[in-house]
Amino acid sequence: MLSRSSIIFFGCMLLFFNTVLRAEPDLKTGLNRINLHDAISKTFEHNPELRTFSYALKAQAGRQLQAGLSASPELNFTIEDAAGTGGFTGTDSAQATLSIGWVLEGDIRQGYIDVSSADSLSLNTEQTTKRLDVAAETARLYLVCLANQARLTNADKTVELAKETVSAVKKRVSAGRAPEAELARAQAELSRRQLQQEDIGHELSSAIRLLAAQWGETRPGFTQVQGDIFSIPANIPYEALRERLQQSPAFLRLLSDKRLKEAQLKLAKSQSDSAWRVNLGVRHFESTDDQALVAGISIPFGERSRNTGRITEARENLSQIQAKEDELRVRFETTLYVLSQELEHSLHRLNTYRNNIIPQLEKALKQTRRAYKLGRYSYLEWSSVQAELLAARSALVEASIDAHLKTIEIERLTGVQMAQVGDKS
Repeated sequence: MLSRSSIIFFGCMLLFFNTVLRAEPDLKTGLNRINLHDAISKTFEHNPELRTFSYALKAQAGRQLQAGLSASPELNFTIEDAAGTGGFTGTDSAQATLSIGWVLEGDIRQGYIDVSSADSLSLNTEQTTKRLDVAAETARLYLVCLANQARLTNADKTVELAKETVSAVKKRVSAGRAPEAELARAQAELSRRQLQQEDIGHELSSAIRLLAAQWGETRPGFTQVQGDIFSIPANIPYEALRERLQQSPAFLRLLSDKRLKEAQLKLAKSQSDSAWRVNLGVRHFESTDDQALVAGISIPFGERSRNTGRITEARENLSQIQAKEDELRVRFETTLYVLSQELEHSLHRLNTYRNNIIPQLEKALKQTRRAYKLGRYSYLEWSSVQAELLAARSALVEASIDAHLKTIEIERLTGVQMAQVGDKS
């Protein structure tokens, strides 16, 4: 069973990617595409790691059932004063006793039940955490595919630009207005850009295979993913996220572990005194053909507690969980702050490249191309502007990828949608 917070997280993740990474079917190309909603749904259904939890949960259900079963009573039958000598020859003087005995478990049985229930809660929380991790990994691999598609689109534009350059240089060389060396350099640049285009194509193919492996497919039925890598994720205040860390999957897991350790300590204490055993039965006297009630109780004696070591172990395990909670809070708050700062910087870089640098370089390239054709600029000046523009476009893609990756990590760490937290603040 998923907790309410994890259900909200899954919904927020899908909502975030369906809005920020807008997915629209491409009816023109006819390519087989998949959206993030289907990718995560397939992951939840068929992920090999998640499937093992179903068996673990069934096994735990068996342990929990066993914990609720009381110890079975014992049926005892004894014969005394028989098969002896003299007056005890045969069975004439025999005494037959039939009795039933059982252990008085007291709080011990409830302790077993509490430990088993806490263990089930811990396992359920572990499953929820694993589902969150797997969903985040699917989203990350989905983003890698989307990023490589954006890189490939950028590479296609780069190749087209290189082809235009070769064509323009060839005209100038043919007219005797430029040396052959310029054409050779332009053609070499085209070949280099085509190689880069091919490399990215291979990386995209591998990324698609890795994504499909999330739900156990070795032959993906899709060649692309849907989405827009350049849609900017929502920015959020760090303080608002920090207040929600207590509801993160990791802290919920720690809380369930704490409950388990508390139940184990309580059980160890209840087991410190040995259990009493009682029995009740009927005795038959063969010589007089009479019956009589028999009853007894067994009370252990000696050391008051024979479980001191286990009590100490359980108590220290509980203290360890409490210490780990403090350590986890410091580590998570630090990680969250770093991620928040890096996301803010990525968004700033993305906006700067998109709104300032690239428009200016596109303008410069247009003017430089015109000047080159008129013979006012050299090939070196033209190719230099081209290189700057191509680098800026690549930087824009990488800044957008980085922003989305930071978003995924923050949502996985906190278990909540960033835009939702920002609204509450």
